[in-house]
Amino acid sequence: MRTKIFAHRGASGKYPENTMTAFKQAEKEGADGIELDVHLTRDRIPIVIHDETVDRTTDGYGFVKDYSIEGLKKLSAGHWKGWKFRNAQIPTLEEVLQWMSQTSLTLLVEFKNNILPYKGLEHKTIDLLRKYNMLERTIFSSFNHESLLKVKQIYNGAETAALYGKPMASAAHYATSMGLDGLHPSYRIVNEKLVHELHANNIKIRPYTVNSPQVMEVLFDWQIDGIITDYPQRANEVLNRMWI
Repeated sequence: MRTKIFAHRGASGKYPENTMTAFKQAEKEGADGIELDVHLTRDRIPIVIHDETVDRTTDGYGFVKDYSIEGLKKLSAGHWKGWKFRNAQIPTLEEVLQWMSQTSLTLLVEFKNNILPYKGLEHKTIDLLRKYNMLERTIFSSFNHESLLKVKQIYNGAETAALYGKPMASAAHYATSMGLDGLHPSYRIVNEKLVHELHANNIKIRPYTVNSPQVMEVLFDWQIDGIITDYPQRANEVLNRMWI
């Protein structure tokens, strides 16, 4: 089994995260999938940005939830990564899907509702995925594990995977009891025993955020299902070298 490479917020190591520029670059670099983050705007449109505020990744300030889509579109989402990216905008989820539905990429969507609640986020996201025939190519993840239960209630065929950063006593038991298809732990808490335990229970594992070639080699050797990385080209080079 060849490990799948998911570009974390696109090819975000060198390009402005969660922008169309970063997503399209990730495809060029051979990513199997795109990981992105979803919030809701004031006018309840699913928008692709990581933080609860726009402060870090744009030239604006304030909470995403307080902006209309029109207001968010006026912000530069790329200037902080370099002047040449100054015209990059925050994309709506629909804009991403319009492009992505024409590719073979898998979508890994993270609901950013573990700090601020967004009523209807799951419904609105699933409706858009259905519109673009992307439901079968989407993995749903979140640090808010209740949100993943809601996803299953809305669409029973959804593939869900819980994000977490601290070791669990029995990760496989937790995943099974929650009806999860996978787990996305921090790579720092992953060991070979965990990988075997999850695979023995038909639970997929995709650690985040793996940027070191040395760590990639170890994880690939353990035959994890996927990695989430800021550098998809680097991951591909390491994986191709190991598969020769």
